[in-house]
Amino acid sequence: MKLRVLFMLAALLCLASCKKESVVIRVTPHASERVLFGSERLKNSLEGLKYKVVIEESTSANPGDDSGKTFWILEKGDSLASAIAGQLGFSLPQSLGNEGFYMDTDNNHTLVYGKDASGALYGCYELSDRIREGQPLPVKLSDAPEMVMRGACIGVQKPYYLPGRTVYEYPYTPETFPWFYDKELWIEYLDMLVDNRMNSLYLWNGHPFASLVKLDDYPFAVEVDEETFRKNEEIFSFLTEEADKRGIYVIQMFYNILVSKPFAEHYGIQTQDRNRPITPLIADYTQKSIAAFVEKYPNVGLLVCLGEAMATYEDDVEWFTKTVIPGVRDGLKASGRTDEPPIIVRAHDTDAKMVMDEALPIYRNLYTMHKYNGESLTTYEPRGPWSKIHQDLSSLGSVHIDNVHILANLEPFRYGSPDFIQKSVQAMHEVHGANGLHVYPQASYWDWPYTADKLPGGERLKQTDRDWIWYKAWGRYAWKANRERSQEISYWSSQLDSYYGAGDESANILEAYEQIGEISPKLLRRFGITEGNRQTLLLGMFMSQLVNPYKYKIYPGFYESCGPEGEKLIEYVERKWKNIPHTGELPLQIVDEVVKHGDLAVAAIDKAEKRVTRNRDEFLRLQNDVYAYREFAWFFHAKVNAAVKVLDYQYSKDIASLEEALPLLEESLEHYRRLVELTEDTYYYANSMQTAQRRIPA
Repeated sequence: MKLRVLFMLAALLCLASCKKESVVIRVTPHASERVLFGSERLKNSLEGLKYKVVIEESTSANPGDDSGKTFWILEKGDSLASAIAGQLGFSLPQSLGNEGFYMDTDNNHTLVYGKDASGALYGCYELSDRIREGQPLPVKLSDAPEMVMRGACIGVQKPYYLPGRTVYEYPYTPETFPWFYDKELWIEYLDMLVDNRMNSLYLWNGHPFASLVKLDDYPFAVEVDEETFRKNEEIFSFLTEEADKRGIYVIQMFYNILVSKPFAEHYGIQTQDRNRPITPLIADYTQKSIAAFVEKYPNVGLLVCLGEAMATYEDDVEWFTKTVIPGVRDGLKASGRTDEPPIIVRAHDTDAKMVMDEALPIYRNLYTMHKYNGESLTTYEPRGPWSKIHQDLSSLGSVHIDNVHILANLEPFRYGSPDFIQKSVQAMHEVHGANGLHVYPQASYWDWPYTADKLPGGERLKQTDRDWIWYKAWGRYAWKANRERSQEISYWSSQLDSYYGAGDESANILEAYEQIGEISPKLLRRFGITEGNRQTLLLGMFMSQLVNPYKYKIYPGFYESCGPEGEKLIEYVERKWKNIPHTGELPLQIVDEVVKHGDLAVAAIDKAEKRVTRNRDEFLRLQNDVYAYREFAWFFHAKVNAAVKVLDYQYSKDIASLEEALPLLEESLEHYRRLVELTEDTYYYANSMQTAQRRIPA
């Protein structure tokens, strides 16, 4: 083996020095679209290093026929794969996980063998990455993802209601979603997903079907004009076909029961009504809409949100088993398919166990989904009643997906702590029993594809450009969660060096990311009223919200689920005055910790500044975010200490306590004014959701 590895190193050095060497990539005539796409990726990587590369079809292998370097891309389902591997002298693995791959090198031949088409695709990507990084050609290397579903979502929604409509009602039109019709943007996004080994793209919308399919029985139900409908057909077909090449399911989310506005007006009903019973008319319309969608577009799945517009759990079960699943079955039958596309049941506002107990006997490719830390990111130590929901769902026998949802406490600043994200994915496995990931945009979900950053000349910054580290980290740990910490520090320092060109100082950029990555999660879980999007933490909190959160309705289960055991501020002061021992994570402990995080982050980012040679404008925006986080931490530190004095007064009745609170409040205002100075010319908004649901701080 040692001699073989040395040979591979020598072969790589030869490839590196012989810039004009011809390289052949061989596939079989049966090669799938994903194999061909992966082969093109490998070809492009080699051509970037000045090799002459051709892709050729072969039905057999004679090792002596190839005088130069040859790469073979095969998949298990190909009838020629085993024979060709044997002719080349390669032994194929007896077992390989779904979407897994095996790679081996012998003399001039390197084999990439996939358990399935996606496995071969990922093998090509792994090999391409290794070649670009100058690593040795692989010898007996196998790998496969841990999480079954690994995906990100885009909201086909807006931060406001459309005229004459209510929540979630957004037809697909160029006027409302111009980005939806941008093919280059879709290619960039899909390439980002496959680069990060994600296999699912979720599109969130209230009732998408009336923008994408026509029904013979309900021609009036279409919500867009004829020209827009043709555009929608073209772009959605393009999207699903391009996604399929990259091993990505396009999973359309929809709320229930919600019908199109023209359909509702035709029959004199509301588009959505929580108290409306299931009717044969609405069930027929929805079942036929789903059937037409599944028949028309390749490689699609469904994410079903039950309950928001239905009255009872019994209705949820009936609707899912007698309308949704039959609709999928009808679409499959019409297109001559025998497979089962994925259907994900969202646990929000329903009894998902009750639904799954009835559904699993009639449809097997079912998944459940539930929010990880609610609608924020607060902890990698989830517990309590919300974790119990995950545990119950993951025990049903189907795959359970953790949904990193909304991120209301991270808006609008950058977030990219690999350490926090890795520990969160580990908690998904170990605490929740989950084996799937669904991740929201890091910020500005309602404003896709743009961030809240205010750039010169009115230019807008794309989320995928700004938040690349967010997607890369979740994708990396969804593939494999347990990675050695020192190696991860080296990996992420290298990634940041590639982006910013800061050399050894890139480790300080990573340090800054990881220090600020603790601030908002710690503050929300210890002082917040809810993890939901009615609270935008980075706008702060009023004193009345700090001293008496009960007045603002603490969301049930929030404190018990979204962080370690600890005390609310009002409890902390009460225990202090009543000489009751304190337990767990304490309010003053947290504000002391977050100011330390902020100071360390600023020190680290400032050390790196002079060494940055690439993407300097983006680095300065990141640096400004780090400064903003520090000011926010110090603002909270002063205000919480002031709130302690106010709460002390309730027990002491000593006016001196209130007088001591005043300078602390003034100090908090100074930090908040500096926060305003840092953001007034750099951000359009703090919270991307602009509807009346957002109430905290006001």
